[in-house]
Amino acid sequence: MAIDLHKLTIQKAHEALKKGEYTSVQLTQAYLEQIKGKNPEINAYLEVFADALEQAKQADVKIADSRNKNQDFGLLVGIPCGIKDNILIQGHVASAASKILEKYHATYDATVIEKLKKEGVVFLGRLNMDEFAMGGSTENSAFGVTKNPYDTSRVAGGSSGGSAATVAMDGAVFTLGTDTGGSIRQPASFCGVVGLKPTYGAVSRYGAIAMGSSLDQIGPISQTVTDSEIIFNAIKGKDIHDGTTIDTKTYTPKNVSSKTKPVIGVPRHFLKEGIDPAVMDAFNASLESFKQKGYEIIDIQLPNISYSLLVYYIIMPAEVSSNMARFDGVKYGLHKDGETGIQDYFETRRAGLGREVIRRILLGTYVLSSGYYDAYYNRANAVRTMITTDFLKAFASVDFIATPTAPSPAFKIGEKNNDPISMYLEDIFTVTANITGMPALSIPCGMTKKDGKDLPIGLQLTARHGDEAGLFTIGKDFLGE
Repeated sequence: MAIDLHKLTIQKAHEALKKGEYTSVQLTQAYLEQIKGKNPEINAYLEVFADALEQAKQADVKIADSRNKNQDFGLLVGIPCGIKDNILIQGHVASAASKILEKYHATYDATVIEKLKKEGVVFLGRLNMDEFAMGGSTENSAFGVTKNPYDTSRVAGGSSGGSAATVAMDGAVFTLGTDTGGSIRQPASFCGVVGLKPTYGAVSRYGAIAMGSSLDQIGPISQTVTDSEIIFNAIKGKDIHDGTTIDTKTYTPKNVSSKTKPVIGVPRHFLKEGIDPAVMDAFNASLESFKQKGYEIIDIQLPNISYSLLVYYIIMPAEVSSNMARFDGVKYGLHKDGETGIQDYFETRRAGLGREVIRRILLGTYVLSSGYYDAYYNRANAVRTMITTDFLKAFASVDFIATPTAPSPAFKIGEKNNDPISMYLEDIFTVTANITGMPALSIPCGMTKKDGKDLPIGLQLTARHGDEAGLFTIGKDFLGE
């Protein structure tokens, strides 16, 4: 039977499975056909798993058993999804889109994968990304760029470009990505889908290939805010394997007002230069929509927010240089022989790592080096604390902070390849959530026409630590879910 996959949600698929309109095998087969037709051009999937249909058969057994017992089954049973290539699934390749891990097979499941397996999801395959999550366009993948389903001459965003493009091309019900400086939210904005960066520690990072350990978070990309909420609730929680994880009692956010609708703060002083006019038009229209719904919109000051990108591009490369030291070709992954042991490392990394990864390792090594550690890394951490304090002060008078997700719609493939500074500026609105550890949600808020193609625009909403529930509520209200 023909299944309409266009913007299919978890709840719709669950209801159809529940009513017996189709089976998980039929649903999975429909997605496999969609991937077969769309992926050769989009390049969102690096690999489609050979056991996807077998997983679906097992899900159908669970569904049939529940039906025989006149019981409901979990929302995620039999739901097909895709996973970013830096999240480990036991027995499958996890390459982080890098030649150095091209043949590495994961020996264990990431905690989020373990949780989703218990929920009964079907894993369709692994998704393209910027190499080791370093980039904002998925042009840095060792296995080719992921193209934007809305306009294949443009990028899908990054580093979770494959995850966002997959949802946008109806290649899975939902996907998982990772977000270090906007890597879930920016591609979600570019591809017209919903992306959540959770509170730091809300979701275990165990089994995710680390980039910046004080910044990384795993989160969902989906068609709707409701789906993101379902996935987040399935993967969140403390984990003995990740000492940074928190439980639901860590934070107890409350509205600043007793009014029915929350208060939204806008740092207008930060929204002046370098923003595409269409993005600002969509942003202002979104604020007007909130006003019409009864929300109070007020201007706020974040005195040190202009330093966010500078702080991020010191702390992140420093942590990258440390985390990448493990990829030496000795224990696993690519190995190249040199004349000496040290030369082995040099030859392996030269052959296995791409230009952007090498650039960030060099930058991080420099800021951590003797004589520069205090001048750069320590100072950046001090300013990071100042930025966090600014946000906490703002949240004394507002419930959410609104900005565009990205300063522009999706740009052309190759447009920024020789201008890394311009590429880094794409993170200007998203890095603050990673620096402060606060949750942030990107939702579609409009379209603009470029070169005859309609391109999505995203709105970012940031909340206090632990207030994902608030983000889901305001996001669903905005989108009318």
